[in-house]
Amino acid sequence: MTFRQQHLLGIEPLHPTEITTILDLADSYAEQNRRRVQHKNVLAGLTQINMFFENSTRTQASFELAGKRLGADVMNMGMQASSIKKGETLIDTALTLNAMHPDLLVVRHPHSGAVDLLAQKVNCAVLNAGDGKHEHPTQALLDALTIRRAKGRLHRLSIAICGDIAHSRVARSNIMLLGKMENRVRLIGPPTLMPSGIGEFGVEVFEDMREGLRDVDVVMMLRLQKERMDGGFIPSEREYFHRYGLDAEKLGYAKSDAIVMHPGPMNRGVEIDGNIADDINRSVIQEQVEMGVAVRMAAMDLLAQNLRAKPKEVMV
Repeated sequence: MTFRQQHLLGIEPLHPTEITTILDLADSYAEQNRRRVQHKNVLAGLTQINMFFENSTRTQASFELAGKRLGADVMNMGMQASSIKKGETLIDTALTLNAMHPDLLVVRHPHSGAVDLLAQKVNCAVLNAGDGKHEHPTQALLDALTIRRAKGRLHRLSIAICGDIAHSRVARSNIMLLGKMENRVRLIGPPTLMPSGIGEFGVEVFEDMREGLRDVDVVMMLRLQKERMDGGFIPSEREYFHRYGLDAEKLGYAKSDAIVMHPGPMNRGVEIDGNIADDINRSVIQEQVEMGVAVRMAAMDLLAQNLRAKPKEVMV
């Protein structure tokens, strides 16, 4: 297997073979998880610290479960009520972490680039669990694994990403990953929720949802990132659902075997109709949650292998 990264900070640095390496290993972990077999303690003796500067129940739980299944000593640091609130800088936090000698650091932060800064200052492997509007690499990887398992491949598919593109780190990471794997990516949403310069990403952009969904293999819905909106980006949630919410009528424009995805948490009746979200024949939303644990296990396993192969540095 080929994976040379010392950190997992984003999709952008990954070569397609490295993406495949992660997905192949995650696929095996997904099967093991279903069989409830005893996992190898590949992280035994290693310490994993989860630092979430933003609340995230499912991502933090997924990383915690992944680490424990592989035998790591897992600690969650409550950053919402930490010394950061008392004025400590990110650099001070890095110095404190170095004194604790962690091996794996999982970080979610509201500011783009903060996780990369920490990775430059700490003496351990860092996994980006989402930084601002920048990237969310493990979400894109779990989405890719879900697509590959449902469709039997991860190349030359037509994939629509719909909704709040402008504020979504999930969209950004998925655009890069799916592009690297030779897929046709369509972005669908109102102009107010499209980032500037989106044409440079090599994607097709649609304002009309029905036209954008025509004959696609995968429909990926996104949550409205209300916490990142400053101003009136949509007229109302009711109007938004009418034009961009996924219902049976709009889904009818996609291929008959198209799958439906959503990174969660869902706003039912805003981004997606509840009946579509719960449709066991089309929706793979629960599978995405399941694949999240497997992908995070694989990522930490591969990073730990590279960590053990590299002499530990003394950082000040």
